[in-house]
Amino acid sequence: MSAPLADKIRPKTLADVVGQEHILAEGKPLRRIIESGTVPNMIFYGPSGVGKTTVARIIAENCGMSLYKLNGTNASLADIKDVVADIGTFGSENGILLYLDEIQYLNKKQQQSLLEYIENGDITLIASTTENPYFAVYNAVISRSTVFEFKPVTAEQLVPAIKRAFRIMSEENGCEIIVSDEIIKTIAYSCGGDVRKAMNTAELAVVCGEPSDGRITITEDSLEVLAQRSNMRYDRDGDQHYDILSAFHKSVRGSDENAALHYAARLIEVGDIISLCRRMLCIASEDVGLAYPMAVPIVKACVDSALQLGLPEAKLPIAEAVILMATAPKSNSACMAIDAALDDLRSCDALDFPRHLQNVHYDGKGAKVVGQHYLYPHDFPNHYVEQQYLPDALADHVYYRFGDNKQEQSALQYRLKILGKTDK
Repeated sequence: MSAPLADKIRPKTLADVVGQEHILAEGKPLRRIIESGTVPNMIFYGPSGVGKTTVARIIAENCGMSLYKLNGTNASLADIKDVVADIGTFGSENGILLYLDEIQYLNKKQQQSLLEYIENGDITLIASTTENPYFAVYNAVISRSTVFEFKPVTAEQLVPAIKRAFRIMSEENGCEIIVSDEIIKTIAYSCGGDVRKAMNTAELAVVCGEPSDGRITITEDSLEVLAQRSNMRYDRDGDQHYDILSAFHKSVRGSDENAALHYAARLIEVGDIISLCRRMLCIASEDVGLAYPMAVPIVKACVDSALQLGLPEAKLPIAEAVILMATAPKSNSACMAIDAALDDLRSCDALDFPRHLQNVHYDGKGAKVVGQHYLYPHDFPNHYVEQQYLPDALADHVYYRFGDNKQEQSALQYRLKILGKTDK
């Protein structure tokens, strides 16, 4: 069976690797490590198809060690023991380099079985994961390794690799492949920074091309079908899910409606309006807050409309809510206040209630205090009377501080008025 194009054109040297200049360019950390020939335990973290396996192979070939490959999706404890059994044999006299792909799928016991050998140097581990290693990989393995993050490859960086792919296929098929620069750019921009996906798209484009007179012409119509929606890199349970939600939340908080709409569009495009709506409800109270309290019911109404409408029409109330919150004044005073109150609560012993705030109790014979002595605010001017409401241990604690927006400053002025004060 013919090997996939992505394997056929896999780079053999660092010069052929596309992207990852932040760690592989001249003078960068990973480049220096590879060139030194001294390979530490490493974890490669990043999305699929960005060169993690390729770089591991190049390292193995340059350092002269025996390369063993396991995949966490199907590797067993017995597979790990087979690698360990080769320690000290003639075939591994220069050391063992174990490339463990998708390490996050190994359980704790399987990961622990490697600790002794990677610590004493019998095995050098290069593990890769598409999930955040600080959550997905056992802490003891992390502490013995250096983590390098691989990033999605830009469309501009993909163009030379795609041209090289078409050149190789032309040589293999013994015919000329007619492909325009525009089509190459379309493939580059449609693959979401995934080199493997770009290679697969190029290969399928040739298969679906129009043969004529010893030539294969790649048409825009066939490419449009192959490349549709392929630029969306998303996993509901992975880092991308939380990264997009985080970027969306921070864009709204930062009053950048254009960026907020971009990240909202990414969630809409993959159909995840549930996560988007939940996050919008949170933002309305956490970040817009008391600066514009009406944001809460308005956003709730937009969310209800979106969920009732479903896609594609759901995009309309979602866009309305996103723009409203991004352009509204901001205040996190309510968020800070409740956090401060919770912090106090968790650091204090059991707290009683002031006597005058308790529900009406029967004062038994011999009670030290008879009657609750609660002052009913509506019986006093401005519907206010000074009395203690917090427990004695927290009597002077202040949780809420008025924000500097118009809404809260107006509330502050009302507070000063009923207190009979003129200064803040």
